[in-house]
Amino acid sequence: MPITKEVFNERLKILLIATLVVGVIIAFRLIDIQVLHYQNYMQLAERNRTQILYQTAPRGRVFTADGTAIASNSPSFSLYYLGMAKADDSYLNRLVDDIAPYVKLSPQAIRTGLETSGKTGKAIALAENLSTKSTVALQELQQYYPGIYLLEESKRNYPYGTLASHLLGYIGSMDERQWRKRDTNAGYRLNSKIGKNGIERKFEEQLKGKDGGVYLEVDYRGRVKRIIQDKKWAAGNDIYLTLNFPLQKAAEEALKNSKTGRGAAVALDPRTGAVLALVSAPAYDPNLFVPYSDQDSPNASKRINEYNLAIQGIYPPASTFKIITAAAALEETDLDVKRKVTCTGKYDSGPRVFKCWGTHGPVDFFDGMSNSCDVYFYALAASMGPAPIERMERKFMFGRPTGIDLPGEKAGNLYGPTRRARNKTYWFVGDTLNLSIGQGELLVTPIKLAQFAAALASRGNVYRPYYVDKIVNSQTGKTQKIGETEILQRADLKPETYDLLYQALKHTVDDGTARRVKIKGLDVYAKTGTAQNPHGADHGWFMAFAGREGQAPSIALAVFVEFGEGGSSAAGPIARTMLETYFGLNTPTPTEAN
Repeated sequence: MPITKEVFNERLKILLIATLVVGVIIAFRLIDIQVLHYQNYMQLAERNRTQILYQTAPRGRVFTADGTAIASNSPSFSLYYLGMAKADDSYLNRLVDDIAPYVKLSPQAIRTGLETSGKTGKAIALAENLSTKSTVALQELQQYYPGIYLLEESKRNYPYGTLASHLLGYIGSMDERQWRKRDTNAGYRLNSKIGKNGIERKFEEQLKGKDGGVYLEVDYRGRVKRIIQDKKWAAGNDIYLTLNFPLQKAAEEALKNSKTGRGAAVALDPRTGAVLALVSAPAYDPNLFVPYSDQDSPNASKRINEYNLAIQGIYPPASTFKIITAAAALEETDLDVKRKVTCTGKYDSGPRVFKCWGTHGPVDFFDGMSNSCDVYFYALAASMGPAPIERMERKFMFGRPTGIDLPGEKAGNLYGPTRRARNKTYWFVGDTLNLSIGQGELLVTPIKLAQFAAALASRGNVYRPYYVDKIVNSQTGKTQKIGETEILQRADLKPETYDLLYQALKHTVDDGTARRVKIKGLDVYAKTGTAQNPHGADHGWFMAFAGREGQAPSIALAVFVEFGEGGSSAAGPIARTMLETYFGLNTPTPTEAN
């Protein structure tokens, strides 16, 4: 049916009337908002602005076996600006001038941060990791400048400075590449602090806490109206190590004060394989990586020595290896321990004359060990050949890593005729003689020699060293046992072989080169070594195991002093300090670094 002109005009009138009514309603509504109830709606708008400030959770603490915290946390503060509207220049200039003395930022950097916050409407951290000293003054500024807000957080702290630094490692800021690799649900933010080395890195997942946050209601000028929600952080889990604090501290101080201040010391429990001390010198202070941002700190982080000599340094074991040569002779030959060999200071092998470090005259098995007579061991090796020595090396796992759960451990080098035969190269008499006294191509780490000492002390148990005892949930207290005794291999020797080795090593302490560790009330068994070094001064070795008089050994150790020249003179005093400390004869008290 066609629409007539009258019908069209009628509908147009209705549409115009409806449009007019809607316009009137909108006009009244605008008048209501802008005039009649302006203050009410303005207040609602002010209350409708929210900022979220994240709080970094404290990392889990790291304790020694006796409960001393060697990695903990200290309070720190972050300074935020909550600018929500464009502020005038004079206001910003005053704010920059008042903040600048308390943060190590240029005025221009502060100004940029303030302007960025104002433009984006988002809170921005002007400074992080501030000390309590600076925050006292900054707290006063909160009263005068809208938008300034201080948030308490947590900073990693190593209260004993360099103590166990190569084991603990350090933390640092996460970069964008690392952040992208992380699980998005793990709570990391760009610039979050993560473990970069050592325990801090290996146990990052356990040590990292769950970050909290403060939800703030602010007005259009950035003034905090109220805290909507304070989401409390959850601290990371605590790790308990097997380290003996007094022993670790004493070993570090003794090595630091040694002839060269360079080397390593490792002590194990020969009943379990637990690490009692692990020292690499020179050490570094992991606090260098987490300084307060408002305090001067030495720019030494670029010069620290991260090389863990205790597990990565490989050197000839020198005369400490004579124990292997002696064990091979006792096991595989009819060795008469009373038969004497005359040491004139040299041994003629035919093609070459090999020297001894001294002239010892007639020596038997026990004198040969206690005086570390090279000629005696040359004669032993020449009579039995290199094969028994190599087999004995393998029984104690020389040339293989100890298996400690730390990255970068070196295996050292097994020295013997098998590899030469496999490579179709010759093995000479001189190689046998060098092998017998721990020189030549034979290489070990300090932790390997400590593992060997522990194997002797336990009469054959070659343990995998471990250094973490348990992890404790900081929220629930639930304990997860980590450390377990694991025997990697048994060095099954005849009981009389171990008896004779014990007698010889005890004789070395009572009347030989290891007299420095003769301690009243203790049964100490030890061997010294001086490793030849074609690049400079010789290196000093000292290995020992000990127990209270009449009791089974409870500690085994190896000390290495790089360029120390003599095992007895350089490494011996360190070994003695460690034994006296471990048995409570010389115990340092925990004193935090300044």
